[in-house]
Amino acid sequence: MPPELLPSDFDQKLAIAVRTFWLTRSGSASSSQGGTRGAVISGKNMDGFIDLVRGVVQHCGLPATSVHTRKRDVVLPGYFRATKNWDVVVIHRQRLLGVWEFKSQVGSFGNNFNNRSEEAIGAAADLWVASRHGAFGLQGGPMYVSEPDEGLPLLNPAYQADPRPPFLGWLMLLEDCEGSTVPVKVAEPHYQVFPEFQGASYADRYRLLCERLMSRRLYSGAALLLSDGATGGSTGAQRSLSDATAVHAVFREFSGKLLAGAGG
Repeated sequence: MPPELLPSDFDQKLAIAVRTFWLTRSGSASSSQGGTRGAVISGKNMDGFIDLVRGVVQHCGLPATSVHTRKRDVVLPGYFRATKNWDVVVIHRQRLLGVWEFKSQVGSFGNNFNNRSEEAIGAAADLWVASRHGAFGLQGGPMYVSEPDEGLPLLNPAYQADPRPPFLGWLMLLEDCEGSTVPVKVAEPHYQVFPEFQGASYADRYRLLCERLMSRRLYSGAALLLSDGATGGSTGAQRSLSDATAVHAVFREFSGKLLAGAGG
């Protein structure tokens, strides 16, 4: 029988992650910063998804110490900027196996959708160019450039880049409500938008974003969860809009990468 790619308690951990998100938001209402802002900017509302990554990593036979989540340990070099702080970094035997970014959006869909999209695209582009220039790899040994015909110099000549790219994951938890699921008008003052955006909701736009982030290989996996505060906060319920962007599918891809890299 083929190995189980996800741990047996994956669904339970996913439900806990969703519940933690909503309960943390509601529990921060009395914070000194007002409303839910304190929990959101601290990132604590997405901590359950960090546990989800950790559970998959250990299920694949890698030690818990390979999962880095502390602020000082999730910094990776960039190309267009010096560094970026990610949410989770997985490193085993000095090899960068996984990198994760977790995002959420509750309300303010019109104001924040483009910002979230631009952040996701830019962060991925920066990481992959840095990777091609040898930013991630082992110290010493012969240097490797994944595309030597470009004639691009290594940024860090003391490092050997690994030709096997890491798994780069992006996850969006979107509030499941009328504001995110009703059709949205598009402005077309000069040129028409692509037809798939006509009559699309913000949830549809996020689904298209995730699918295209993967199809253009900007991300190894991009997941979209829709959840509302009432059922999500009580039962951890969530849903997906496509098979490709479902949480289980994306984490199975991640698990396959880990199993392939567990031997070094």
